Amino acid sequence: MAGFVLEFERHIVELEDTIERLRSLPESTGINVSDQVTELERKAQELRRQTFADLSPYQRAQISRHPRRPYTLDYVDHLMEGWQELHGDRNFRDDPAIVCGLARYRGKGVVVIGHQKGRSTKENMHRSFGMPKPEGYRKALRIMSLAERFGRPIITFIDTPGAYPGIGAEERGQAEAIAKNILVMSKLRVPIISVVIGEGGSGGALAIGVANRVLMLENAIYSVISPEACASILWRDSTKGPQAADALRFTAPDCLKFGAADEIIPEPLGGAHRGPEVTMNATGQVLGRHFDALCAMGPDALRQDRYDRFRKLGVIAQAAG
Repeated sequence: MAGFVLEFERHIVELEDTIERLRSLPESTGINVSDQVTELERKAQELRRQTFADLSPYQRAQISRHPRRPYTLDYVDHLMEGWQELHGDRNFRDDPAIVCGLARYRGKGVVVIGHQKGRSTKENMHRSFGMPKPEGYRKALRIMSLAERFGRPIITFIDTPGAYPGIGAEERGQAEAIAKNILVMSKLRVPIISVVIGEGGSGGALAIGVANRVLMLENAIYSVISPEACASILWRDSTKGPQAADALRFTAPDCLKFGAADEIIPEPLGGAHRGPEVTMNATGQVLGRHFDALCAMGPDALRQDRYDRFRKLGVIAQAAG
């Protein structure tokens, strides 16, 4: 995993590796190459600036999927205290693709729900690559109902390609589970904040994303479908994913423009995988500001605020005449 490199950043990584090798020379050979290292560092910085200054939508999608980006449990460890994970939907079984639990955030008890991917192949198989099954959404629903009962704000972290598409999931009511979550979340009388930290794919994301505020990391995506799946449907060719990405308008700036997101959280140059701690600190700052504002609102105002937010989505202004 440490060697995972996106194709469009390969030339940068190779130059950074060269710099690291040169830095080790003085210790092993006594040769002073500080001037060369300084020049290469300047060149590497310029390459990073040029490469990441104008990313295409598909390149942002690739960054959103990078396996070294912080995942839900990383944010929990970094931002929360007293984390206690809760398991099971009390109906079928536990789904590791969604983690739920109790924690303290800014001195206040909260409920945290989020998609969880794995770092290795074994972990990803265990967590279904972050694609929840119905029992995962029903577990989330159970914990959200618990949050309302005890008046705890809800924080969700979205990072999934979509709901699990297997036969078993369909047999156990995947669509019904997602739809019920959307319905119940719209009526909850506690603050809800969702943070899109990577991929926000289709109903699999929306099932824990009906929030008062939706925040997006700079290189996250939020869409009804992945670009590859979209290309497979439209052109029967998944390799046309970059073309589909241009049309889907799923980047954070697009979502902010259309009202699907309320604020963009900045990432380090090159993406969250190049500075996980910096990214999580920035997320904590933005999340905390919205958290404090929403916690100051009453239950009825929170539900009305959420209703008004989603009613505005998709509104089109038509010129007279």
